Amino acid sequence: MTICDEGVYEYCKKNEILEIGVLKKILLCAENITKSYLSGNAVLEVLNGVNFQIWDREMAVLLGSSGSGKSTLLNILAGIDKPDTGQIFMEEEDITLFTDDQMADKRNREIGFVFQFHHLLGDFTVLENVMMPALIAGTDKGLARKKTLGLLEDVGLAERADHKPGELSGGEAQRVAVARALINDPKLVLADEPTGNLDRANGHKLIGLLTELNEKHGTAFLVATHNMELLNDARRLLLIDGKISEG
Repeated sequence: MTICDEGVYEYCKKNEILEIGVLKKILLCAENITKSYLSGNAVLEVLNGVNFQIWDREMAVLLGSSGSGKSTLLNILAGIDKPDTGQIFMEEEDITLFTDDQMADKRNREIGFVFQFHHLLGDFTVLENVMMPALIAGTDKGLARKKTLGLLEDVGLAERADHKPGELSGGEAQRVAVARALINDPKLVLADEPTGNLDRANGHKLIGLLTELNEKHGTAFLVATHNMELLNDARRLLLIDGKISEG
């Protein structure tokens, strides 16, 4: 996609397309995202004019070598970090203009995040870990519990609901993290090297699970990885030299 001079959101709206009779809508647009850091006395340019879009309900993979800026880009898309320049539209809202509190609420309700390290809270059960974002969002406890049990069933861990994270394997813990990311029915889930700490077999199982959840729940996924073998059927976005190319 080429962003024209009139602006990313206007361009994206004009380029919604019909696919098999269904209108494909732009969920997220990034325009001219830049980010640099000081490294000693030098300036390290990590992102150097990133432009791309994510379609509603799609599965996309962000490819790039270690250190290419994938994590930086995902953190910016989630509002965990701010770009130096550029805009990010999620539907009609420019989320780069949000305050920290507004972005935290947006993240809680509409953007799920799966980290390379699952970041489950060790003092809480699997059930409690997954329920927590729903309770923070004000969901009734009974409804949150019901949704959590349904998601744990989806990820094959219903029987582990009362276990603590320390009693889980790495693959199981990461599946719990996926369920937690989905508890508030987000429009978009960002996954940062979710298979990075898993062996090959469990990595492929997790990717298969993400694909199934994308199809079942209609949640859009952007999965960052350096493994070219994963997500063969997903749209591929390559991050190289601080820019995105597609293919």
